Amino acid sequence: MTPGATPRENAVVPVDEILVGGGWRRGSGEELAVTDPTDGRIIARVHGASVADVDEAVHRGSMAARSGDWRDLLPAQRARYLHAIADRIEGAAEHLAQLQTLNTGKALAETRALVASAAGTFRYFGSVLETVEDVVTPPRGDYLTMSVHEPIGVVGAITPWNSPIASDAQKLAPALAAGNAVLLKPAAWTPLVALALARLIEEAGVPTGLVSVLPGRGEAIGDAIVRHPGVGKVSFTGGTETGRAIGRIAAEKIMPVSLELGGKSPTIVCEDADIDRSVAGVLFGIFSSSGQSCIAGSRLFVHASRYETVVERVVDGASKLRVGPGTDSGTQVGPLVTAEHRDRVARYVELARAEGGTVRCGGRAPADPALAAGSYYLPTVIDGLPHSARVCQEEIFGPVLVALAFTDEDDLVRQANDSAYGLACGLWTEDYRRAWRLARRIEAGTVWINTYKRLSIATPFGGMKHSGIGREKGVQGIRAYMRQKSLYWGLAEELLPWAAD
Repeated sequence: MTPGATPRENAVVPVDEILVGGGWRRGSGEELAVTDPTDGRIIARVHGASVADVDEAVHRGSMAARSGDWRDLLPAQRARYLHAIADRIEGAAEHLAQLQTLNTGKALAETRALVASAAGTFRYFGSVLETVEDVVTPPRGDYLTMSVHEPIGVVGAITPWNSPIASDAQKLAPALAAGNAVLLKPAAWTPLVALALARLIEEAGVPTGLVSVLPGRGEAIGDAIVRHPGVGKVSFTGGTETGRAIGRIAAEKIMPVSLELGGKSPTIVCEDADIDRSVAGVLFGIFSSSGQSCIAGSRLFVHASRYETVVERVVDGASKLRVGPGTDSGTQVGPLVTAEHRDRVARYVELARAEGGTVRCGGRAPADPALAAGSYYLPTVIDGLPHSARVCQEEIFGPVLVALAFTDEDDLVRQANDSAYGLACGLWTEDYRRAWRLARRIEAGTVWINTYKRLSIATPFGGMKHSGIGREKGVQGIRAYMRQKSLYWGLAEELLPWAAD
């Protein structure tokens, strides 16, 4: 690394090759132009996978999964590979962070944290693998019963563009730990880090063919992975509509899926909340990652008695956030991933204006000429809309916060739960009894109390309603990539009664 250099100068962009069943080669599918969102320039051209590449990856992955070189290793032996992968991620941490900043526009502080998280994920599942147990179940007769878990075989892992390496690790690590081969399909916009990670996995000595990285568009390559008869499970993180389509195909195949989908998460400031802490939490919850997060706290509910005070503080704080390239140490809000996505966010803000909303701050691209070529959008706060408005109901996936008032707990719960989504929630109150009541009444897979966006690989994560099914992370994260089998051991000396002479 060259001190003071930009990610474009520091990051070694992977060559135009993808990993198909253990072999690196140029993909035979569509060429993907990968851009730097700070200025829109093309940083790499990657030939993605084709349907034929998917088929070959499944075939070679199935052979690798059945060979016994991975499946039949003792848990402690397989765990060594996961720890070796973590070592290599840590050894390449700065390169991976620079590469992700180059491709996504995220601040380097955030991409460094994501790389550290990925290494921690492989270490965690290596440790879990050595300690997770099968069960001897209580006997109900003259036989011994056991419940054991086995690999599925070949699984598909489809990851989003907003946090590539962390999302990749959260699927690859438990799937490999469980003994499977994995087809990883990174988002078409952000394939570079997944390809770099695959080379590190290869360096760690994981058997050839177990991991394939197949970049491409979801409607082509993602669809081919989900439909392939040799794929026994798919884990997907992304948009709800795509999740529904995957669910329909899985139903036809009778195949298990894990779907971590969209969110429109409420963040709640009660009348007794610490104002400084809650305002800081609200700002971090929605504007970190430039709002490009499924768990972004995009709906702000404030008790009517403190509504204007809190919203004014949030507007003031949002207006002061530093917008700029992810490489600048002072940047708090980087560019959105592409100009196309920035324009989609802008259309939602215009819709809010058309519906009668008041844009309290932001609502446009920055005026700074130095940022004009990038896909930037100012942190935006909107109020004056009913909760039925589209911007209060639909996921925007950008730095846009909608503020609403509530009068009492029943009013709050009614509004907060009036959403197709149920992924996350933030709750600010000094009353632990109220915190307990509301946390149990809000329909969300994760509730943060007096904090926000704190995540642990040891704690299960997932959504309710249209935010998905299944859970990632935690001890049971390995089991999500396994099949359960029951074994009965007969202990009786006598013949089975009706078959006896």
